[in-house]
Parts: sequence; C-alpha cells; structure tokens
Amino acid sequence: MKKTITFFFIVMNCFLSPAQNYKEWIRKADSCYAKENYKTSVDYYEKAFKIEQKSAAHLYKASCSASMSSEKKKAFKWLNLAIDNGYKSIAYLQFDWDLKSLHSDKQWKKTIDHLQKKLDVLEVNYDKPLQKELLAIYTEDQGIRQEFMRVYKANGLTVNKKVDSIGKVMQFKDSINLIKVMKILDEKGWIGSDVVGAEASQTLYLVIQHADLVYQQKYLPMMREAVKKGNAKPANLAYLEDRVALREGGKQIYGSQIYTNPSTKKNFIAPLEDPDNVDKRRAEVGLGPLSDVALKSNIVWNVEEYKKELPELIELINKKKQ
Repeated sequence: MKKTITFFFIVMNCFLSPAQNYKEWIRKADSCYAKENYKTSVDYYEKAFKIEQKSAAHLYKASCSASMSSEKKKAFKWLNLAIDNGYKSIAYLQFDWDLKSLHSDKQWKKTIDHLQKKLDVLEVNYDKPLQKELLAIYTEDQGIRQEFMRVYKANGLTVNKKVDSIGKVMQFKDSINLIKVMKILDEKGWIGSDVVGAEASQTLYLVIQHADLVYQQKYLPMMREAVKKGNAKPANLAYLEDRVALREGGKQIYGSQIYTNPSTKKNFIAPLEDPDNVDKRRAEVGLGPLSDVALKSNIVWNVEEYKKELPELIELINKKKQ
C-alpha cells in the first residue's frame, strides 16, 4: 500500500512540476524586471519559455526585458510571439519606453504591420472614428505617465524642476482628456470593447481613474452598469471603487491602493475593509492575491500584523489630510 501511495505522488509530481516550474521562472523573471535587472530577467524568461510559450502578457514583458538589455533578436522574437498569442495593444506598444531601442531597427515596422494586419481582421466592424479618438487620448494619458515615471526614477525619487514640470504637463493633458471623455460618456455611455476594442475602451476608465473625486463619483455608477453589461472590466472597477472609497474617507475593498509613508518612505496597503477576506473579493473580480501585489511594492503582507497596524495607518492618513 505504501509503495502504491509513493508511486502516486511521484506520478503527480511529474505532471505538476512543469507548471510549477514555469510559474516560478516567471515570478523570478518578473521580480528581476521590476528591479531593472534586465539581463537576469531575460535568462529566467528563457527558462520559462522552454516549458511553454502561451501567455501574451509574459511574452510581451520578456520582450521588454530583452529590449532593455540590448538583446534585440530575442526582443523581436518574443514580441511577435506575444502578438501571435493574442497581444492587441498597438497604441501602448508604440510608446512603451522599454521598447524604444527597437524602433530604429527595420524589424520594427514589420512587427507593427504584423499586429495591424491581425487587428484589421478582428476590428472590421468597429466604430473606427471613435476608436481613433480614444486611442489618441490613451496615448496622451499613458505616454506622459511613462515619461513622468522615467524622469522620477532617474532623479532618485526626488522632486526637482524637471519632475515638477512634467507633472504640470500631465495635469494639463489630464484636464483636456477629461473634457473629451466626459463628452463621449455623456453622449454615448460607456463604450465597450465590442465597439472600439479593448485598448480604446480602457481609455474611459483610465481618464476617470485619474480625475478629481467629483468626476469619479459621477461616473462610478455608469461604470458599475457597464461591468454588468460586459462593457468594462471588473478589475478596473475594483480599482475605481477603492480610490473613491479612500477619497471619501472610508476604507478600500480590494486592496488596490498602495500609499507611501512620508516619514519612513515605506509603502503600505491603504486602509482595508475586512482584510481577512480580501483575496476572496479580489478573486471575484479577476485580481490575484494581495500578497503578490505587496511583494512588488516591497511590502510584507501578513494579515494579522496588518490588522494590528490598521489604526495607526488610518491615523497617518488623517494627519496627511489635515
């Protein structure tokens, strides 16, 4: 009997190991990517892709790592594989700073054309003028934020004139984009991906997410209805719900918002309702465990310790508002 049980576990391990190894290599690759250790990140992605090459998101990030470590051949290979596996965000791809080094290569245009041909087939019935308008707003919204974060990090996370200048440009662009998006929402409602594509539809959420509280409160009910109809992502709604709740002086529900302690400069999960069941709520909207998010922000997630610290975190935020 013992031999049978032992044999069973050996067989099960043979089936489970590839998937487990893949996830582990990807986790290590993502961790190195986040720390800007691109060369090591590429090595880990390579190990993962020897097991499988199915995730467009993983392949895309691997391409970014390869681009940043000047390994163009791998970057183009993985980028095209990402496209073949369903990557569709053509606007983001073209301003993503991590891929800038590829733009001067003759393969770049071929890759863009490769993606565009796939999109032309998928988007034949889309509202093209509206899609074009929204993608232009998307590029403005995300492009300036990429530039802001690049300069912010390059200056050792200290605010200087250049950072402040880009911040003001970002605020100005946000105000213009908000006017455009409000007009679309008021006239057409929350446009889904079936009309303009996922990336263009995402623009509506992004602009409202960056807006002042009064506008977030105005359009939050509309986004809730859009999620029910399948015109917006539940995960995006979770982020907006959390941001509004915290801005109104309450607690977040999904743990999407991370703050920084101005004194210690350490990150922390903003005040959270019912921490014990947060992962259950996150899973319901398609978000991964909070521990994964915490790890990326150098936070050690321990729910029991967090509950003890919660009163102190609330007090810290209240002082910041004063």
